[in-house]
Amino acid sequence: MFNRILIANRGEIALRVIRACREMGIETVAVYSTADRHAVYLRRADEAICIGPPPASESYLNIPRILSAAEITDVEAIHPGYGFLAENADFAQICNESSIRFIGPSPGAMRRLGDKISARRLAIENDVPVSPGSDGPVGDDRAALEVARKIGYPVMIKASAGGGGRGMRVAHNDVSLVSGIMTARAEARASFKNDEVYLERKVVGARHIEVQILGDEEGNLIHLGERDCSLQRRHQKLIEEAPSPGIHDKVRRQLGEAALRMARAAGYTNAGTVEFLVAPDEQFYFLEVNARIQVEHPVTEMTTGVDIVKEQIRIAAGEPLRYRQDDVKCRGAAIECRINAEDPEHGFRPSPGRITAYYQPGGNNIRVDSHVCAGYEVPPFYDSLIGKIIVHRPTRSQVVSTMRRALEEYVIEGIQTTIPLYLNLFNDTRYIRGDVDIEFLERHF
Repeated sequence: MFNRILIANRGEIALRVIRACREMGIETVAVYSTADRHAVYLRRADEAICIGPPPASESYLNIPRILSAAEITDVEAIHPGYGFLAENADFAQICNESSIRFIGPSPGAMRRLGDKISARRLAIENDVPVSPGSDGPVGDDRAALEVARKIGYPVMIKASAGGGGRGMRVAHNDVSLVSGIMTARAEARASFKNDEVYLERKVVGARHIEVQILGDEEGNLIHLGERDCSLQRRHQKLIEEAPSPGIHDKVRRQLGEAALRMARAAGYTNAGTVEFLVAPDEQFYFLEVNARIQVEHPVTEMTTGVDIVKEQIRIAAGEPLRYRQDDVKCRGAAIECRINAEDPEHGFRPSPGRITAYYQPGGNNIRVDSHVCAGYEVPPFYDSLIGKIIVHRPTRSQVVSTMRRALEEYVIEGIQTTIPLYLNLFNDTRYIRGDVDIEFLERHF
């Protein structure tokens, strides 16, 4: 087992990893930009190193500075969290070549799955259903129009190297396809330095379902059930839950089996998620693989009792999985709400600034993962996530009731947050019934 780990991230995930390491008797090194120098969680680490000014390119995305911090502090491994460098195969390879263990999948698996076109081909080769689409990147408008007319509108335009909803557009006709491809290419080029795009037929009325997987270096692979991530805005998840209220047990089993086939084919190790779209008739289609821990991992931890961060660390240290598939039992239901510093009343405009009052909810079966407190200055440079509230109860209806109460208790003053939106949602009869899809929030709220 490792003696010392560096956490190449910030905010609530940095604190989450610090807590797991402390319980495992592992020392931690936190890195921070000057914008985060007063963050309270830095005091929970055994050592904290400043790696640069606020822009992520000069700090949290600066590989030389992070590796210098790792060498200076003599760590044995780096946990990347999510976002920033978490799915950067080059960073993972440099870590391993520097005799610093990367806590995540191998660079090879990340490259096989990081390109959505190659991941789609891998799915087809391994009998994992995909939505009809182009065989590879579409080279010009004429080729794109031929594919779209063949598979039928509406179609999704997707960046091969995409993520976070960037480089993604919906086209309903020839005109919107041509303009959408141009916009998606430009966005992908700016975000990923790769302007390849491909087409898939849009799955109308779909749920977004992801399956949590864990794999060790001895070839053992398991899944920890599914999470429903359909409550999202512009492809950004806001609420996640497990189990999904909209699929049957047979489909649930098929999703788990398909996720494991995909992971096995990629030679996957450590934690990750295989994501699918599930149509109203419960036919499902492969979407992508997120080769990292997810923001919503607490939902699965609450329903299975498996500490995913600790398992990540054990796997990276070369230990075999402590679980087999038959050991995984999902109990009850759980829902997570992401608390973002955004103003839902004004187009989800970011709301950085000083938190003047902070009081988080409590009670049985409520978990709050957050790094903020009264007096904390939310910086304008990074993702707007400031915390997550997770509720676990025996039934979904009980989760909804408890979450509603918890949201009413949650006090964050001085900035705008997404809490008012969630309070409206948790009083909506359609949501309470579980009658949602990936366009629910944008359609009704």
